[in-house]
Amino acid sequence: MPKVHIPAAMRSLTGGAAEVVVAGKTLAEVIDRLEERYPGIKSRMTEGGKLRRGLAAFVNDQSPNAGLQTAVGPEDEIYFAPAIAGGSAPAPGRIVRRRTEQA
Repeated sequence: MPKVHIPAAMRSLTGGAAEVVVAGKTLAEVIDRLEERYPGIKSRMTEGGKLRRGLAAFVNDQSPNAGLQTAVGPEDEIYFAPAIAGGSAPAPGRIVRRRTEQA
């Protein structure tokens, strides 16, 4: 059965487990098995039949193009990783001074 690596932000749903093994032949089936064992995890991973925006899935270090219909083998490792964003806009009302070139 595939080994699933659980993101740190979702481990409260798995009793702290970082890795779990569940049955499934597609990513969708794996997520359904996770939901049976850990109620609430599916809604944290999917929305509208797709992976939630900001969450990526990798099967054996490869980013699949087939989404939740991606085939999964019994020896595969599945990683769910939250997207990492950087930078931010200035806070409202904050004055931002920019350097200007002098001639």
